[in-house]
Amino acid sequence: MSELESRLHRCFLSVFPALMPEEIKAASVLSLAEWDSLVSVTLAVVVQEEFGVEIDLLDLPELDSYEAFEAYLRRLTGRGVERNQ
Repeated sequence: MSELESRLHRCFLSVFPALMPEEIKAASVLSLAEWDSLVSVTLAVVVQEEFGVEIDLLDLPELDSYEAFEAYLRRLTGRGVERNQ
């Protein structure tokens, strides 16, 4: 697991503490009943703080899964290298 993935896992676990570690990569709006618009904003804030990036609010609707957050972070940080650690 890359450092980006490890840090993103921690973000998801802080917002979804009932998730089992093996469920995190499959987490999405469709798979988690508790993932609503407030949770989306909360998760975005947690990710911004962890990675030191700014998520454009217009991009928030596309961030509807772990995979989407991972891909977005890779685009923002370039090749998966985190900006702020």
